[in-house]
Amino acid sequence: MRGHPWVTLITVAVGVMMVALDGTIVAIANPAIQKDLHASFADVQWITNGYFLALAVSLITAGKLGDRFGHRQTFLIGVTGFAAASGAIGLSSTIAMVVVFRVLQGLFGALLMPAALGLLRATFPAEKLNMAIGIWGMVIGASTAGGPILGGVLVEHVNWQSVFFINVPVGALALVLGLLILLDHRAENAPRSFDIPGIALLSGAMFCLVWALIKAPAWGWGDGKTWAFLAGSVLGFVLFAVWETKVKEPLIPLGLFRSVPLSAGVVLMVLMAIAFLGGLFFVTFYLQNVHGLSPISAGLHLLPLTGMMIVGSPLAGALITKAGPRIPLAGGMAVTALAMFGMSTLDTGTGSATMSVWFALLGLGLAPVMVGATEVIVGNAPMELSGVAGGLQQAAMQIGGSLGTAVLGGVMASKVDHALPGNWKDAGLPPLTPAQADQASEAVQVGVAPVPKGVPAEVAAKITSVAHDTFISGMSLASLVAAGVAVVAVLVALLTKRGVNAEAGAGVGHI
Repeated sequence: MRGHPWVTLITVAVGVMMVALDGTIVAIANPAIQKDLHASFADVQWITNGYFLALAVSLITAGKLGDRFGHRQTFLIGVTGFAAASGAIGLSSTIAMVVVFRVLQGLFGALLMPAALGLLRATFPAEKLNMAIGIWGMVIGASTAGGPILGGVLVEHVNWQSVFFINVPVGALALVLGLLILLDHRAENAPRSFDIPGIALLSGAMFCLVWALIKAPAWGWGDGKTWAFLAGSVLGFVLFAVWETKVKEPLIPLGLFRSVPLSAGVVLMVLMAIAFLGGLFFVTFYLQNVHGLSPISAGLHLLPLTGMMIVGSPLAGALITKAGPRIPLAGGMAVTALAMFGMSTLDTGTGSATMSVWFALLGLGLAPVMVGATEVIVGNAPMELSGVAGGLQQAAMQIGGSLGTAVLGGVMASKVDHALPGNWKDAGLPPLTPAQADQASEAVQVGVAPVPKGVPAEVAAKITSVAHDTFISGMSLASLVAAGVAVVAVLVALLTKRGVNAEAGAGVGHI
């Protein structure tokens, strides 16, 4: 069984499931963590932001480590560190400790994810790689969408610590399977040195970009600090690109991007994540705060999305193997655009059946994109750069998710700020002071009705109606923007083609 492709897939899927699950499961635990550790809202935001920041900044470098030292070793270290950091979070007694160990989780997760793709690329023959990536994508999709359901059950019936402790046995299983099953595959012309200045420049540029996206909603898009970090990011990327043309063994050989399909795959991954993660961000608030569902019920309402990703990913892998990625990718993004347009029609009275149709369509559209874009990126890179390619794929998704949440969050905030005063006045509610208006706007942006204590039931009902209607108008506009992004992605998808799996790309060190 050692080195067997399908058993290798099961082994890496266990580790990947742990990381993907942690991306969403923690959101359900945050309120309980805030209450138990007496944390501020900003502190709780860092539980998520610290994790994604560490993950996004480290992914490409972590992929390079796998190319240099072997993906098996990198995967095993990632699994062990991730599980250990998870256990440490469960034992933490302060919010600062939780945030520190979440950052460590992100760093070890960054080691694990590209290594998993590198192992699949090295283990599976070209004609079966799509199917393998299809199942890999199914695991990620199911884990990401299933996180809120499992998190809700654990927080409601056990405690918030159990959300993290559950990773310890899962990580132990992945480690044992990895030691028994995985083979160390290394390309003959794998890199022998490290591009330390390149790592520093790329990490700095990625940090500035993701930090700006995280802080922009609080600082404002017109604020000097936001633009300073964005400018620092651009400068960092330019310096990185210049340096990579001069070093003998670059971190990312820029010749990789001569491959139009690979470049299109990276862009497509960013656009898909903007539409998917940015749009889904508001759906959870819609289900819980507008429809009043519990976290578990909200997660169950998203089962059509999860189910279609579980069913659709392996089928998409088989279809892409036969027909190539171009048509399935373009069709998938077209269906995603249709789903996001449908989600722009949701309102306070929309029933579960109608929601399920749009959620299922979204899952159906995303499945071929998750599989196809990954194969296009990894399959069009030479074997000795499969870890870097895996890091690119994951980094594109993380940046797209951050960008989607920031941009669509800005669209929501702008719409609410513009519409709320008029809606409030039209409902005959008493005028608000500027400070009260700001507080009300912040609450409405997440679907919460800013009802003061002791307000008569009739007034409370009016405030709730205004808040929910205003939130719906913002979510509708954000969904339409996400649909527009998906339409652009259809055009990008037409530039993709099947991964060449060629070693000819080995000589792409300089441009």
